[in-house]
Formats: sequence, C-alpha cells, structure tokens
Amino acid sequence: MSKPYLDKLFRLYERYQQYVTQNPAATAKLESTVRTLSYLIAGRFADSHALSELVYSASNLLVLLNDGILRRGLCRNLPMSLSQQRLLTWLSVLEYVEVFTEMGASKIWGEGGRWLVIILIQIAKAILRILLLFWYKSGIQTSPPIIPLDRDSDLCTREEDREECGNDKFFVGQRTGRVIRTLNSTPSMHARVWGSPEKDWMSMQVKQDLHPSPTPLGLQETIAETVYIGRPLVHLLCLGVCGRRSWKPWFISGILELTSFSLLNEMKTLNRRERAEMRRRAFLLLYYLLRSPFYDRYAETKILVLLRFLADYIPGVGLIARPLMEYLPIWQKIYFYNWG
Repeated sequence: MSKPYLDKLFRLYERYQQYVTQNPAATAKLESTVRTLSYLIAGRFADSHALSELVYSASNLLVLLNDGILRRGLCRNLPMSLSQQRLLTWLSVLEYVEVFTEMGASKIWGEGGRWLVIILIQIAKAILRILLLFWYKSGIQTSPPIIPLDRDSDLCTREEDREECGNDKFFVGQRTGRVIRTLNSTPSMHARVWGSPEKDWMSMQVKQDLHPSPTPLGLQETIAETVYIGRPLVHLLCLGVCGRRSWKPWFISGILELTSFSLLNEMKTLNRRERAEMRRRAFLLLYYLLRSPFYDRYAETKILVLLRFLADYIPGVGLIARPLMEYLPIWQKIYFYNWG
C-alpha cells in the first residue's frame, strides 16, 4: 500500500476522531441506528441471520472504537496499565465477533471447521482472562470486559474535560488524606468560598469512576473465578469425549457454574460493576433450561406450547412470541448463543 494512500487514511481517521470527540451524542445515535438495523434485517431473506449478526457485531465494535476515542479525547482513560487495556480490548473484540465467526466458519468449512473455531476462540478467551486474573489482579471478570460509556451521565462537555485534565485542582495529603485546593485553581476573591473542597473532590472522583477498582479476591474466590473461566473448556472437552447427546457435559458444566457462583456470591464487598456481573451470572443459570439435552427432551415442547398459547389468546403478544418461536431453533444451533 502506497504511502500517500496511508497518509490519506490517517488524516481521515484523525477527522473522524475529532468528530466523535466533539459530537458524542450524534455518535451515540449512529451506533443505535446501526444496532437497530441489525434487528430489522433478521428473518427478512435467506442468510439474513448471518448478515444481521455481522451488522450487530459491527455496531458493538463501533461502540468500542468510539468509546476509546472519547476516553482519550476527553481525558477519561481507564485507570490501568496500557497492556491491561489491550488485553481487555482483545477480549471485548472476541466476545463481539464470536457468534458471527462461528456462523461464517460453519458456512465456509462445515461442521468440523465450526467446532475448531469455537475451540480456538474459547482457548483464547480463557488465556486472556487467566492473565487478567492472575497477572493484573483484575478480580471478577465482567462481560463485556470494557463497559460502554454512558454518553449522558459519564461524559461532560469538551471544555470542562479539558479544564479538568489541564489543571490540578486539588492536592491530597498522602498521610492525612486531607483535600486542599491548589493556588492555580483558587477562584477570584468575589467568588471565593471559604469551605472545604471535600464535596467537590468526592463528586469529581465519582464522576471519573467509570471503571472502579476490582475487589481483591482471596484464595477461595480466586479458585471460584478460575473454575468459571475454565468451565467452557471443560464443557467442550466433555462434549468431545461423551458426545453431544450425553447428559454428562450438561451436568458437569452446571455443577462447575453453580459452585463458582455460590462461592463468589458470599462476598459482601463487591463494587457496582461486580454486583451487576453476579446478577448477570445468576440470570444465565436459567439458560440451562434452554441448553441441550435438557431443552430437546423436556423444555422445547412446553416452551413452544406456552408461546403459542400466549400468541393466540393475548392481544399484542404474538408480535413477540411468533418471531421468538421461529428464532428458537436457530438460536439452539449456535454454540456461542447458549453456551458462550
């Protein structure tokens, strides 16, 4: 690729960065539009589910890219090392594209290629999470690894951010923890307030706490999180040994996930993100009702009868229930939908 072409692409990217930094609300609307488009495409024509998943993955990657630009441009960088940020970014990318990658591998290489891609992605995710857990002490792993910015509440105006980044408004004593205004940030005499800046300092800290520090894990909690990280690999190994129709992979995976959840749920000092992650894991335990072989032998008939009854006898519910009945068989065939 010629150098002038690379320079042109670089200038174009710089202009895009400038636009995203200056227009976070418009950027959020663009992301929402792309995501809505993925919902509208699904079921419209042959292979529409793969195209819909491609657009949905692209929308998530667009959010990840724009959030990175906004954090750099508005001085909202994650409070961690650059290498840890890169690991989290790669882990986020894998989670965003795994479903489409599975669909594409199935189309191109067949069932064998599909399972090979599934195994490789799960191994890569497990390695990244183990590094984050043991090397960077990242605590309970959340999904997605990098929480998207809330453009309304987490970001302030560009001018305010530049002022916050350019000036050191407060000094915090290392021994006493006392907060004192610096001379550079002292207001004019007529606007001066002779009060403690503690409240201002605390509000600024809350505002900048977009990625709270992880709760330290003890030995028991570290083992529990390791079990949770390794559970997908154990499940895949059991599938290879026992077969897809066997109950053993379903039981072993469920026991590992329940054990991990029970041990981690005993912690009382989790931060807001970690509590949300534990609620998410509790909800995902219900997925075992929709996972084979339990779904094939017990749940499928009952769920379809219930959805059909709701669609036929409750006005308006059919708009949701009938597409859901059509989508359930497709959802069942995708590993990363129900086991990822």
